Amino acid sequence: VEQVLDGVVEAVHQSTVSAQTAGRVEDIMVDVNDFVPQGAPIIRIRNIEQRAGLEQAQANLREAEARFLEAQADYNRMRGIYEKQLVSKAQMDAATAGFSAAKARLEAAQAGVSQARESLGYTTINAPYSGIVLERHVQLGETVQPGKPLMTGFSLDELRVVTNVPQRLIVPARQYQQARVLPPNGGKSIAAAKLTFFPYADPQSNVFKVRVYLPKKTEGLYPGMFVKVAFRVGEDSRLTAPRQALIQRGEVSGVYAVRDGQVSLRQVRPGRTAGEVVEILAGLEPGEQIALDPIQAGVYLKSHQQQRTAEK
Repeated sequence: VEQVLDGVVEAVHQSTVSAQTAGRVEDIMVDVNDFVPQGAPIIRIRNIEQRAGLEQAQANLREAEARFLEAQADYNRMRGIYEKQLVSKAQMDAATAGFSAAKARLEAAQAGVSQARESLGYTTINAPYSGIVLERHVQLGETVQPGKPLMTGFSLDELRVVTNVPQRLIVPARQYQQARVLPPNGGKSIAAAKLTFFPYADPQSNVFKVRVYLPKKTEGLYPGMFVKVAFRVGEDSRLTAPRQALIQRGEVSGVYAVRDGQVSLRQVRPGRTAGEVVEILAGLEPGEQIALDPIQAGVYLKSHQQQRTAEK
């Protein structure tokens, strides 16, 4: 038993990309309604200051490396002399401290280069995922600060339907955890990949919000579309038969029933077909046997009738 409710399609991933560094917008590569692949550049910020910072950090690193090699050589030389007891412990301690300080300055310089390189990378803003641009919040030549919204977009790879389930249906809907989305064009229904039930009801309407997640890369549905969602809320016993056993003669459907070794053609009224089985609304009773090969059953019935006629 299913209960059909209204729902609206929305994107699972919808976000606003913001600036992470200060600067002037130098280039805008995409605009509203454009499709953008994941990782593609969408906005470029002027990077003269950030590039100069990287060059300065690299120069500091080269100096730190030279100082480190010098301090390391002094330390190794002093250690060899100290082992021969030709210098005092105070001189050895001074060489050790100088070597440690040079090593710390080298690590700081390496961190400075990494930070400067990351700041330079912030000047090119890339798409976090494949999707469509919804809004553009900046203009070409505009100066931005960290945190300034740049573009808003959503992904079509993962969609879900948001619907409101009445209080009287929430218990069986949670129990069965099954739903299917009915597209507005009357196409084939789409089984839900996952259901998420909100733990509380809206105090005004007394309905529970439910998110019905669609399989990845579902085609034909877009955010904002109005659809129907069929939730399973109970059991329904139906009489079914293998689809291959059904025969069609004009507008009449039938099956070959088998009873006590006798075969007879039985007219039936079929219902909905689901995969390899068809619902039988009338003409058969539960437990009756039918022939899976209607052609062979027809041949057998015809030969048996001819034999009986000849005997008479």
